[in-house]
Amino acid sequence: MALKAGHRVKLAADLELAGAVSPAGGSPADTDADTHAVSGSLSLYLAAGLEGTVERVHEHRDRPQSQEVREYVRLKSLLDDFGHQMPPGSRGQLEEQVGSLEPAWTAHQEQQRRATLRVRFDNGFVLDGAHEEHLTAT
Repeated sequence: MALKAGHRVKLAADLELAGAVSPAGGSPADTDADTHAVSGSLSLYLAAGLEGTVERVHEHRDRPQSQEVREYVRLKSLLDDFGHQMPPGSRGQLEEQVGSLEPAWTAHQEQQRRATLRVRFDNGFVLDGAHEEHLTAT
């Protein structure tokens, strides 16, 4: 099941987050070492089972579309937008073409789908850029 904004989720595995700490509103390169002594590192551990709500889903597409996939998208859009106005014979022909290209579209979707999520956990912690495979729907 694809996760969407508003879905309740929980961590499927323990996560350890680590990174540099810098003043809010700037980057470490923007700070003056003499006036800002605030820097360091942060390590945070999130246990499996922690629950929260998906705030945003960002899907990534890495591979270019094949000619069949581009043709499917074009014809499907034509069918969805103007199919109701077409003569029955033309509409049937278009539906047949779309149907013949659907396996290529389905394979492309399965191979291409990669998403990162922004999740607000019940404890108030926000995890942005989490990979979908680390979360499960509740």
